[in-house]
Amino acid sequence: MAEFIKVATTDEIAPGQAKLVEVGGSEIALFNVGGSFHAIDNTCTHVGGPLCEGEIDGVEVTCPWHGAVFDVTTGRVLGPPAAESVTRYNVRVNGSDLEVEV
Repeated sequence: MAEFIKVATTDEIAPGQAKLVEVGGSEIALFNVGGSFHAIDNTCTHVGGPLCEGEIDGVEVTCPWHGAVFDVTTGRVLGPPAAESVTRYNVRVNGSDLEVEV
């Protein structure tokens, strides 16, 4: 059964920034898009680049290794060379805590 796990606090991730969190052995990239928080798998589906280290432009993150682009709100791949989307996780704000559903 899925449950929400505290992974960070809202003041740990400035708008336009990301943070790598580990939940249950999975690496998840947590993004702050204008005060709204989103979470996707950290591993690019092309060759495994770290999405939390990518350039963020609005709701898009570009993989730092080969330039694949993903929507951080849906996990959908928007640009090659990746052909598959990444998993998106539900995020909720509980006070100042950020919780991810896993």
